[in-house]
Amino acid sequence: MYLVLLVCIATILGTLVLTPLVKRLAVKTGTMDAPNERRVNINKMPTSGGVAIFLPYFAALFFLLPIPRARLVPIFLGALMVFLLGLVDDRKELSPKVKMIGILLAGLIAYYAGDIRLETMTLPGIGMITFGVWSLPLTLLWIAAFTNAINLIDGLDGLASGISMIALTTMGIIGFFFLTIEDVSVSVMIFVLVAAIAGFWPYNFHPASIFLGDAGALFLGYMIGIFSLQGLKNATIISLILPIVILGIPITDTLYAMIRRFLNKQALSRADKHHIHHRLMSLGLSHRQTVLAIYCLAGIFSIIALLYNFSTFWGGILLTMGLLLGIELFVEIIGLVGEERQPLIRVLREFGHKLNRTPHDK
Repeated sequence: MYLVLLVCIATILGTLVLTPLVKRLAVKTGTMDAPNERRVNINKMPTSGGVAIFLPYFAALFFLLPIPRARLVPIFLGALMVFLLGLVDDRKELSPKVKMIGILLAGLIAYYAGDIRLETMTLPGIGMITFGVWSLPLTLLWIAAFTNAINLIDGLDGLASGISMIALTTMGIIGFFFLTIEDVSVSVMIFVLVAAIAGFWPYNFHPASIFLGDAGALFLGYMIGIFSLQGLKNATIISLILPIVILGIPITDTLYAMIRRFLNKQALSRADKHHIHHRLMSLGLSHRQTVLAIYCLAGIFSIIALLYNFSTFWGGILLTMGLLLGIELFVEIIGLVGEERQPLIRVLREFGHKLNRTPHDK
């Protein structure tokens, strides 16, 4: 335990020292994030800050911790692929199709070389279900969904890095204390990644001096997807739900972005300024207030995920129903799909009007 603590401290210090150097290199090489209609920054900003997370993180895993190489190398190779993909995208914007192909190839590395996959699920009253030929597509879909969710939420200073820290910390706690994982090395790798992000975060929080870039956002999303699968090889319904709840904010943002674009007859890959952070800012919150508000929401999702571990089956069902209703109400209040699309609020208003009507009115 002391070794893990020392490694985390060393990783934080390594990232703190490396980030200013990465920033200077980004400026010299012209790896800058230029303002446009989709972004909130008004000046060019150095990007590819993920380099300052990626290098200290894997240096710590390979050289400071006794993690089995057979477990570590496949994770590293897949992460390296999405990291390099993001690095190229930061220099020369790639098409969504090319990025998706790269993410899927990284998922194949995890599946075949790392044996990281969804294979079976145990359902109450039904028993074990084997995915069989569906194991590969479900695993790739899972990894791609988490990777893109973090990438899409990376729209404000410190947003993706902060949410990733909250999510990973929760995953590490749940993995260590509640889920049956082969060994504690998974939780150790998670906490070291939290440390790497923590060293970068002060430079990334508003007002940021460097952005994560796709190199950082894709890498963090991929790692969250991989770590969430470590306890899901033989999943239960609860262990399957937990990572989705923990990443509730970016997953909600991604899901409703797809719904919004479908309803508006737009391409699913089309970028817009109607994500959660954009909508909160349109309601009058400042940049910093919006980020802090989303941190709080991410913390609430994490607390709910922890509660699942103490709930009975029916308690978990009620918790899920309440969570889904809360999400839909929040989405409609901020107008995430569109200010005119508020079916739940309309039902609640009609119900309230009926309750307020007097017998004479009837």
